[in-house]
Amino acid sequence: MQPCSGFSAPTRARCCEGVGLERGEGSVSEQYLVKPGGRLGGRLSVPGDKSISHRALLLGALATGRSEVEGFLASEDCLATMAALRSMGVRIEREDHRVVVHGVGLHGLQAASMPLDLGNSGTAIRLLAGVLAGQRFDSELRGDASLMRRPMGRVAAPLNAMGARVETRDGCPPLTIRGGQALTGIDYTLPVASAQVKSALLLAGLYAEGVTTVRGSGTSRDHTERMLLSMGVELVVEDDGAIHLTPGTGPEAMDVRVPGDLSSAAFFLVGGCLAAEDELVIEGVGLNPTRLGVIGVLEAMGGEITVSNRHMEGREPVGDLHIRRSVLKGIEIPPEVVPLAIDEFPALFIAAAAAEGETRVTGAAELRHKESDRIATMVQGLRALGGDVEELPDGAIIRGGRRLQGGTVDSHGDHRVAMAFAMAALVADGPITIHDTDNVATSFPGFPGLARAAGLDLEVNSS
Repeated sequence: MQPCSGFSAPTRARCCEGVGLERGEGSVSEQYLVKPGGRLGGRLSVPGDKSISHRALLLGALATGRSEVEGFLASEDCLATMAALRSMGVRIEREDHRVVVHGVGLHGLQAASMPLDLGNSGTAIRLLAGVLAGQRFDSELRGDASLMRRPMGRVAAPLNAMGARVETRDGCPPLTIRGGQALTGIDYTLPVASAQVKSALLLAGLYAEGVTTVRGSGTSRDHTERMLLSMGVELVVEDDGAIHLTPGTGPEAMDVRVPGDLSSAAFFLVGGCLAAEDELVIEGVGLNPTRLGVIGVLEAMGGEITVSNRHMEGREPVGDLHIRRSVLKGIEIPPEVVPLAIDEFPALFIAAAAAEGETRVTGAAELRHKESDRIATMVQGLRALGGDVEELPDGAIIRGGRRLQGGTVDSHGDHRVAMAFAMAALVADGPITIHDTDNVATSFPGFPGLARAAGLDLEVNSS
């Protein structure tokens, strides 16, 4: 089997050659046609966790020796990280969802022969910025049109405070990182909880003189901390969330088993609450405490969700999710819960539109800085389907209680928006056409087939 078969030519180029290509003019775009009704049921498994897959590649590359990754997410985002590492001299073997990384050590990376194209991946560009800040060579990081609009000042500023030289273009990519800088550990408080910025600083801290401390991470994802600890890095996490990294030990090569991605399961969690025939079971899902916001919100709305087969894979908790059709009610989502469910809000907007009463989301301005402005994109799409939605600067008010209409929505190239509106057809009176769905492959390759197997009437067409 070819290592990148099943993906577009640009993605194959990034994966196999380390070269990124923009989609050519006149290329064909995908769209979904999802027919109304349908009932979800059975047992399914979602692909491996994207956050953990990225980190397993990066830390495996920085270790000395062989790390095997089982359950790797072979999505376009993770393949972009793989391609970047290969172009810097890391040997990586892949067969389906098993990857072997032959680490080169902290100082074994080599300068790439051209700019590193990270496609659509905000995780890849920010985490690599932390790693490359400590290298002896210059690097340039760029991506697709969506990534080139995303804010990078929030990661460049603290890295520069450590002594790095990270240059942006008006606060956005491309990132130019000048090598050969002496980094010094700093004590930094994040202005906004961000797992990506936190992780970039911790990775840069591996190359710094002295302790690197990151505060204010709140309840942002802690996969980086868990993996660093597993790989022997000296790391202390205080009760107040402050993280202290002391360089000089690790990372050591290790094997990683990647659980199913809760962010991908979220669409089926919502779909099951709306239209489970009997019981929908999602097996082997990662249940990291910093990711459980979507389950908590759905349960607060009345969602019937239970967990069985709880166990640990390394330092990550895992279990099977059981979902039954539920009568959902609108709630006010506390702002402190937002970081725990930041990637799942497109799906939660659909749940809110189907719930009885009003759902209010505030404190979620970060949604405007994702692959699309997710607040504006979801509000626009729900209105196109007859939803009653009020847009707020940092969220939205969704008034549910009535079925959605059929219609056409534009995902604006946002994978999570596209999948969320696919589930909206379960509570719609007519078919829903979703434009610009190609980027679903950035996080969930195989989504259409899995959705059909679960009971969704979904067609993939060209436009």
